Amino acid sequence: MTGSTDTGSAGVKQTGTDPADAKQTDTGSAVTRRIEALTVGRVGVDLYPQQSGVPLAEVTTFAKSLGGTATNVAVAAARLGRRSAVLTKVGADGFGDYVRQALSGFGVSPDHVGTSPELHTPAVFCELNPPADPPLLFYRDPIAPDLTLTGADVPWDLVREVPLLWVTGTGVSAEPARATQRKILEARGRREHTVVDLDYRPMFWPDTEAARAEIGWMLDHVSVAVGNRTEVEVAVGTADPDEAADRMLARGLRLAVIKKGADGVLIATPEGRRTVPPQRVEVVCGLGAGDGFGGALVHGLLSGWDPVRIAEYANAAGAIVAARLACADAMPTVAEIEELL
Repeated sequence: MTGSTDTGSAGVKQTGTDPADAKQTDTGSAVTRRIEALTVGRVGVDLYPQQSGVPLAEVTTFAKSLGGTATNVAVAAARLGRRSAVLTKVGADGFGDYVRQALSGFGVSPDHVGTSPELHTPAVFCELNPPADPPLLFYRDPIAPDLTLTGADVPWDLVREVPLLWVTGTGVSAEPARATQRKILEARGRREHTVVDLDYRPMFWPDTEAARAEIGWMLDHVSVAVGNRTEVEVAVGTADPDEAADRMLARGLRLAVIKKGADGVLIATPEGRRTVPPQRVEVVCGLGAGDGFGGALVHGLLSGWDPVRIAEYANAAGAIVAARLACADAMPTVAEIEELL
């Protein structure tokens, strides 16, 4: 599930300088070397019903959890032993404090979580009806803080040097985050392990054509793309996994990961492709499974594994999350994944 800049206001940390405005400095800093994976994008507070299978109107109690696609992926990677950080923003409120505390508790660096003083930290209500594909009710108006990222919020040295950078389709759904994420990818220079999570959510876009244009632009600036059939259709114009993989590889990607639900996961590289079968589990909540998959993908890429092994591992991670309630709190450990495998 769920992830205005005022650098002169209290609680706002200026973490870098826009490369369009100033020279780069401090390359190779100790902080840059410590972080292995930087995710960029959505954050929020997820509110899960404690009653499953009933309409939201009939729910009486909720449980709070950290959420947001980019945030969950950072948490999932940290659970697998990776040193991760998330670049995002929250509101100047108690939920923003909770986000930073929760990230620290999960072992994810909160150093690049900024504050939008005039906005609220997003909240997302989940309706476990049906549990496998729960409807979501987003409270992100008038705009979510994570969509107000500007160049002043970005740790530019880290963007260029971090072993793995993870961006999302949602991150280009609105300005100023759209222009900022474009600058991030341009500064990155399409180096190895630059990943886009296609992360298409129609409620964040005026129409499919706008999403295709913006998400499609990112495909020319990353080395890895991951998404489901709907998301690849938005990105490249076809829901057929093999044709979608062909179109992505033709644009210079080194790895296309297409999730096919009950049909498994297609892994495609310029050298070949294979469909890895899914793990079968009793689904408690389908939310967060893709983010668990993403965190395992991060771990596999950083480990230098072959694509098939990465997909098998990521499938197991996603299955474990699907069998649990909540997102960040549900992310599995290495021991749990290995036991399932």
